[in-house]
Amino acid sequence: MIPDLFMLVLAAATCASAFPALERRTVQQLDQAAFEEAHPRDNGATRAFSSTQIKTSNGQCLFVDKLSGDFRANLTPVQVVACDNSDGQKWDIITKGAHNDRAGNMLVVSTLTQACLNFDPRRAAGNQVLLFSCGGRADGEGLVADSQLFPFAGGSGPLSLAPGGAAGTCLTVKGKVLDQAGCDKGDANQSFTFGTGGVAAPESTLSAVSALSTPTPAPALTPPTTPSITTEVEGPAQNTLTPSPTPSPTPEVSVPATGNAPTSAIAVSRAGLVLNTQAAAEANVRDDTASRAFSSASVKSADGQCLFIDPTAGDFRENLIPVQLKACDGSAGEKFDIITKGKHIDVADSMLVVSTVTQGCLNFDPRRAAGDQVILFSCGGRADGEGLVTDSQLFGFKGDSSTQLAPNSGKGATCLVPSGNVLGSAACDGSQGQLFTIA
Repeated sequence: MIPDLFMLVLAAATCASAFPALERRTVQQLDQAAFEEAHPRDNGATRAFSSTQIKTSNGQCLFVDKLSGDFRANLTPVQVVACDNSDGQKWDIITKGAHNDRAGNMLVVSTLTQACLNFDPRRAAGNQVLLFSCGGRADGEGLVADSQLFPFAGGSGPLSLAPGGAAGTCLTVKGKVLDQAGCDKGDANQSFTFGTGGVAAPESTLSAVSALSTPTPAPALTPPTTPSITTEVEGPAQNTLTPSPTPSPTPEVSVPATGNAPTSAIAVSRAGLVLNTQAAAEANVRDDTASRAFSSASVKSADGQCLFIDPTAGDFRENLIPVQLKACDGSAGEKFDIITKGKHIDVADSMLVVSTVTQGCLNFDPRRAAGDQVILFSCGGRADGEGLVTDSQLFGFKGDSSTQLAPNSGKGATCLVPSGNVLGSAACDGSQGQLFTIA
């Protein structure tokens, strides 16, 4: 009897391990302003279906719980449940619009949240199929992302969901969630149908499937003005305000010591308006195992100014902070760690430049607007802190205290340089003016 019971338990455990666990990030409520900014409805879009169910081969429905993701209904897992025509089971199929400029492709958009079905292979296995802001930017400022486009030739199916930019990958049902697997036409778990409750558009609005191309770069905003301390209620979002072209001179900012919550809310310039200390802590975790060539060092330009960051000049989790240049005074915002090996760096002869105040990484993003391409961002390149390694944060480094800041993503052609009172970019020319000293 005991062996039989043991085998039964073992079989159940084996079965359970075959399916990804539903990784819930349940929030008590959404930050309504952040939610609306991240997921505006595209009223000008062409919809092949509106408020339709998406059914699996065994008659279940794809479902989203808007409180199972983060505070703005991003990172929401797609569940597979019995159909009941609830709001969380309704989807729009968009064939043309602000976030879809590819003929023969569709966006699968939650009617409830207006977030897009998204495949991200950089995430942990079992947690790669999620809803995310359409266009691929957490703040809703993105345009078109291959990870959210699926080939579509019209009709209600059955059809597969094969995300762009991931050849040979199809979405599939695994247990009670939507996951990914290698495409297999014979696998019923990879077959979906647009079903009851939806309104189909005329077939004339649908185009044949075409080849996918490189996504249109997402725009971004310019550096923010310097905020002040306030006692507003806490509320997050990301990069939704329209700031001034360059930061104004920055006053000293009192930064709470690590692990200590501030006694009053701290205003931030960009999205969210107020610092969310929990989100900031999750997004910017100190890598205590890392190898540091320099700790709490100043990084000085050729004319003797120091790189400086104001933790309140970014968004609610201390991302998107512009990197300023100012007279050196030894303040905390001037201090950086130079990391040569760790969780977010696995490339020899490279370094991360990490703020000791925020633990954010110096980052170069050419997709952003001119004048706002050099920022601090979560190390690893994901706003939520779950990224691993990204070339946009790695800079060539031979161990010397004098070095260029040439992001690996620029292939040696792009260098970070002073541009007024902020750090900008230019073509590398080997001049002394493009050298920085770590001291």
